[in-house]
Amino acid sequence: ALLLAASACADDDVDNADEGRSTAVITTSSVAVASPPTGEAPGTAAPDASAPSADPAATAAPPASGAPVTEPPVAPTRPASDVGDPQVEFATITELAAPVDLAWRQDDPTLYVVGQAGLVTAVDATSGATRTVLDITDLTDASSEQGLLGLEFHPAGDRAYVNYIDGGGDTVISEFAVDGDGTFDRGTERVLMNVDQPYANHNGGDLAIGPDGMLYIGLGDGGSGGDPERRALDLGTLLGKISRIDPTPSGGAPYTVPSDNPFVGTEGALGEIWSIGLRNPWKFTFDPVTRDLWIADVGQNQFEEIDLVAAPPDGSVAGRGLSFGWSAYEGNERFNDDQPADGHVAPVLVYPHGAECSISGGAPYRGAAIPDLWGGYVYGDYCSGRVRVLDLAGERNLPLGTVDDITAVVAGPDQELYVLSGGGSVNRIVPVS
Repeated sequence: ALLLAASACADDDVDNADEGRSTAVITTSSVAVASPPTGEAPGTAAPDASAPSADPAATAAPPASGAPVTEPPVAPTRPASDVGDPQVEFATITELAAPVDLAWRQDDPTLYVVGQAGLVTAVDATSGATRTVLDITDLTDASSEQGLLGLEFHPAGDRAYVNYIDGGGDTVISEFAVDGDGTFDRGTERVLMNVDQPYANHNGGDLAIGPDGMLYIGLGDGGSGGDPERRALDLGTLLGKISRIDPTPSGGAPYTVPSDNPFVGTEGALGEIWSIGLRNPWKFTFDPVTRDLWIADVGQNQFEEIDLVAAPPDGSVAGRGLSFGWSAYEGNERFNDDQPADGHVAPVLVYPHGAECSISGGAPYRGAAIPDLWGGYVYGDYCSGRVRVLDLAGERNLPLGTVDDITAVVAGPDQELYVLSGGGSVNRIVPVS
């Protein structure tokens, strides 16, 4: 089976236990925020060292290279986060080899589907017609959790960013120029970042352009099992983190570290770090309406989790300086006792392993075709194939159906959702006809 260390699972109920750092389903207005940092690396000093600064981030930085930020979609008549009784099915758009991600360009209805082997394929969402727009199969080796894993377009649409594992097993973040017809110019590859991966699993791989136009990069804890080198809470490595960069070159460097990143100037910390304490953030996304940050973090042997951070009211970006707890916790349960117990944001949903074992989330639904799904977070599990919608307002976790070997649930250019299968299918979620 391709991708995702087996790690998650379970029943249809939201975890409401009161133990540890457990949190029942919560609304975005009540997301927990931890204490200010002390300036020292987590695990070596005060328990709250991984939490956000008490001084909120300054106003959001301008978009990278002055590019416009996409306007959020307009809500349908149903209020935000008011999920009804959605009746949906999965319409197969096309079949491709091992699709793992999907991205789109501003003002372009094309679906750009990432194949793990190293291909990006442009798909016409209406006809299903396909054409290859990037081939880097010679740069990556698709096996287990490795290969071409993530894609995101610059807001201007003339550049794209990819996250792949090279022949040596390390993460590469590269930029490519994109022609007007969506074809990538292979000869323009500009490597932004190389990150050493000590093991072959937990590579993360997702990318996102945030509400501020910056590039956000998700990386797992480096692999093996149990975070053996305690990287996830270590501010001296990008592993187990979401990083934030401006891809614009600066002073001879291939990218710029934004000055308002939370650990800039912190001794021993890497300035690129935005959020910490993640095991394998396979998919994360910013809600295009609320700007909230959702993370599907693949678990260890017992639990899968969904994390949520509300967008700050001052207009800055969600997740700044926060810790999501791994490997002090797996889900809501203590894991590595030598990691600090305090100063972490609890998940909004935890589910145990059983038939399910690896979360492949996820995205909030902001399309127009299925009003009853509006505002819900739709996610899947790789092992069971079950697709569900997490309804925070109604404190429900509703089944929607099944798709084999789910690798991603991703929003398309019209904010309708697509479920990708490692078996090859690209499926659009549509109302039952």
